[in-house]
Amino acid sequence: MEIMAITLPHIEDSSLTGYVPPKEEYIIFTDESHYEEKVREWGLSSTKEVKREFWYKDKTYQRLVTIKGYEEFGVTGQFNSLVVEFQDGNLTCIFPDFLKDMQSPNFGKETKGSPDEETVKPVRAKAAPAKTPSKEKTVNPASPSSKKEKTPKLELPEEKVHFTARVKQFALSYNHFKEENEEVVILEHVIIQQDEPIEAGIAWCSYSKTLKKFELSPGESLSFDGKIVAKTLPKGKDAEEEFILDVPAKYKINNPSKIVKD
Repeated sequence: MEIMAITLPHIEDSSLTGYVPPKEEYIIFTDESHYEEKVREWGLSSTKEVKREFWYKDKTYQRLVTIKGYEEFGVTGQFNSLVVEFQDGNLTCIFPDFLKDMQSPNFGKETKGSPDEETVKPVRAKAAPAKTPSKEKTVNPASPSSKKEKTPKLELPEEKVHFTARVKQFALSYNHFKEENEEVVILEHVIIQQDEPIEAGIAWCSYSKTLKKFELSPGESLSFDGKIVAKTLPKGKDAEEEFILDVPAKYKINNPSKIVKD
């Protein structure tokens, strides 16, 4: 009797992957809208239905992963490192832009020779030093640049904090990944409530499904928890005058929660 060999489908090859697991507890998504907001912010999905699975690959293999959460680093937590999970349960960290590049059909094909460690193993904070604020430099009083007085940067808290603010207006911000405008909420009189309150002035945040439930109107006062980062609002493209912000918003508030209309 002839015994036929059965070939099982090859799902993934974990032996070629160099893992960089998260060092500490990472941020998990609070709900569906939080996941969708972050994935779109990272430019990983531009479709109506936000993607759930992504390719993690090299020129010699490819594996499906899902995004379990993310880490924040940098002085104000402005940089993110994704925590992705493979089908075998292993976790690794990867930059959003690197994972986005992996979705290209040509990713890795242009690389010649065997993959080196830098290709297979994503580095946790490879780009961070270039974006870290540099130390203060002594300025010659006689130099032209010293004549311009710059507003000192706020020392923003890295952790989630409590805010009070007032709704200033709604505006449109151009999303380069989706190639369309998105509605945002502009907040004024933004104050970080702590032992020594910090006045942030004007900030913005995405007008997510969570915020839309509160049916916000200009002039309403709010209190909420969230994280604040230094990120200037991108201007809307060909937007009507009523949806254009008249004063620059240099700070963004991420993931507002425990919202109360005062």
